[in-house]
Amino acid sequence: MNLQDIPKIKHTNSNNFFLLCGPCAIEGEDMALRIAEKVMEITNILEIPYVFKGSFKKANRSRVDSFTGIGDEKALTILRKVSETFDVPTVTDIHEISDAELAAQYVDVLQIPAFLVRQTDLLIAAAKTGKVINLKKGQFMSPEAMKHAVQKVYDSGNKKAWITDRGTMFGYQDMIVDFRGIPTMRQYAPTVLDVTHSLQQPNQTVGVTGGRPDMIETIARAGIVNNVDGLFIETHFDPANAKSDGANMLHLDNLEKLLTNLVAIRKTINAL
Repeated sequence: MNLQDIPKIKHTNSNNFFLLCGPCAIEGEDMALRIAEKVMEITNILEIPYVFKGSFKKANRSRVDSFTGIGDEKALTILRKVSETFDVPTVTDIHEISDAELAAQYVDVLQIPAFLVRQTDLLIAAAKTGKVINLKKGQFMSPEAMKHAVQKVYDSGNKKAWITDRGTMFGYQDMIVDFRGIPTMRQYAPTVLDVTHSLQQPNQTVGVTGGRPDMIETIARAGIVNNVDGLFIETHFDPANAKSDGANMLHLDNLEKLLTNLVAIRKTINAL
């Protein structure tokens, strides 16, 4: 996959990492536009290729009363409005075969969640839309196993895929990033590091996932040093009151400084 495969993407000649960034879930139009506008402003200044991220629904919840979305068509329509308003590509995750064709009408990149990346029929359905496919590495999978997920997409006639590492289960309630996996997975496809999800603390007794947002810059810096092609960062202007994954999201006010530091690190690495 080349960055140019993604419609509307900017700054592809900047030699920077690319960025998937936005809220965990689409909670409403105003919040999505507010976040997109701020991230677009920052990434244009820093010349970072940018894809707006937002889940149109959340299927993987710990409790039945957890927030799952505002309605599929409503959320997808908001994603389309973000794209049209800011001339930015968008990505959302799909969970069922029927989601592939539906979401493909609204977004530019289809994301396969980590828990579903071994689901052959889902990958084939996504691939056959012709969209770029983001394959999130299962928390239970080795880096080497991801070559088979990539191959499923390729064998379905779609060569536009990348891999995203979102950490590996470490015990029952923690995640860890094994940076040895980055060069391994880059042999199969461009590789992204999901910084915020790799800092989740799942399976809490209260049924709400915890996180370590204080470690976001530590993990992101290590990813850049180890030559990831892109970064995945969830952000929100009010993480404490976000309807999904607030415990591990980056506050929007902290994004510019983080990205400025990471761009400086990438320039140093590029010069070595």
